[in-house]
Amino acid sequence: MFQPQNLLQAFDRVTDYWSPKVIGRVNDQLLKVAKLKGHLVWHAHDAEDELFYIVKGHMRIELEQQAIDLHEGDFFTVPRGVRHNPVADEECWIVLIEPASTKHTGDEITPQTRSLDEQLA
Repeated sequence: MFQPQNLLQAFDRVTDYWSPKVIGRVNDQLLKVAKLKGHLVWHAHDAEDELFYIVKGHMRIELEQQAIDLHEGDFFTVPRGVRHNPVADEECWIVLIEPASTKHTGDEITPQTRSLDEQLA
């Protein structure tokens, strides 16, 4: 049986900052929700684009040549291969849309890095 989902209620599953949770799939793209605060790590996804959509709060995505400020309702796609560092001074809720093959922090491994299995839990 088909059931709708509530995007805002999906954030109840997120208990830690920088720990995305998969809430849906469209073909080979995963729909994830995450809560951010502080910064993640400079990284790149060599083969995948990554879309950030701001649901609540604001953040910036630091790129090597500029910083992109994002507010509620904004979205930005980081092109594949572009090094970036997401930063949120205060709590920010986001939706990520990215291929299932996307590694959370690219080839960078930190204590904040989450495997796909952790994101599916």
